[in-house]
Amino acid sequence: MVTAREPMASLDLPAVDDLVFGGHDIRDQSIEETVEQANEAGGVPNSKTLDAVREDLREIDERVTMGTARKCGQVVEELSDDKATNEGTLAEIVSQIRSDYETFAAEQDVDKLVVVNVASTEPPIKGDEKFDTLDELETAIEEDDSDLPASSLYAYAALVDEHPYVNFTPSTGSALGGLRELAAEKNVPHMGRDGKTGETLVKSALAPMFAGRNLQVLSWEGHNILGNTDGLVLEDDANKEGKIESKGNLLEQILGYDHHNAVRIDYTPSLGDWKTAWDHIHFQGFLETKMKMQFTWEGSDSALAAPLVLDLIRLIAYADEHGEGGEQPQLASFFKSPQGVDEHDLSVQFQKLYDYSERHLNDAPSGTVE
Repeated sequence: MVTAREPMASLDLPAVDDLVFGGHDIRDQSIEETVEQANEAGGVPNSKTLDAVREDLREIDERVTMGTARKCGQVVEELSDDKATNEGTLAEIVSQIRSDYETFAAEQDVDKLVVVNVASTEPPIKGDEKFDTLDELETAIEEDDSDLPASSLYAYAALVDEHPYVNFTPSTGSALGGLRELAAEKNVPHMGRDGKTGETLVKSALAPMFAGRNLQVLSWEGHNILGNTDGLVLEDDANKEGKIESKGNLLEQILGYDHHNAVRIDYTPSLGDWKTAWDHIHFQGFLETKMKMQFTWEGSDSALAAPLVLDLIRLIAYADEHGEGGEQPQLASFFKSPQGVDEHDLSVQFQKLYDYSERHLNDAPSGTVE
């Protein structure tokens, strides 16, 4: 975990052992069954770990209720159970989500509720400027606007009741202007989009090297294959569009010039939770000498993402405790498309988090860590 490293480890963050998990799903399958399938398909988590946490998983399952797959794309809707709350008006769905948040917080007696979107990727919204203000957004909810997706409904339900929100997916979430206005008005921290766990993480570290050494990238091809439910959902071109955009945009900002940049994502069922990315970089150096670099990244999707989700929960809860509302630029290194941050150089993004942590440590009274 990033928060296990200094200087973040010295912050007075919520302890992992103090976190209580619950949530919404759109299928009846238990978490234990899902983990068993992941173990059988790819060995993550291993059998020893699975056996050690079985009882915990069963307890969490009791705190998972049926959610909504509204405007999440055809594949997600086909995967969802009939009991998923896809019917009803947007106002009714939002009311139910808010009620479920409140019930969970009360029953578990938590000090703070943090909402994290880890659902499958939704198709991007077309014409999202009509949700640029809070008034426009709330009018759209009341008038049952068919363009508002589930991720934004969950974000609204969180922010309006002053719960910190994290969007770990490429979906719209809290990126709408009306939701950013709501977060600022309520002084609630929120951040997204799309957790940076694999190929894009490597890109954001490598691309600054080419830029800094003035090696001109002529083309950067990335081919990704993965086999879990996310891969299945991304088979649909509508859902894939948002993911492709999120993975490709950072190279333009880092390099600062036109080049050929292509990203491909394919579903390979046999891989299960494992994902592979192969990248081919064609670049030009001194005396117009053309050279190339290739790399292959193979990793367990869940094992890469899970610790980052825990980090984000701890860090955004800390920001909320210190009255730091709105978007959280210090968390940019966690995301492919960090909201409110144009800088994609990974080392610069890391420095934002280190500086933030050091500033809080230096501001703490002598002998204490706030």
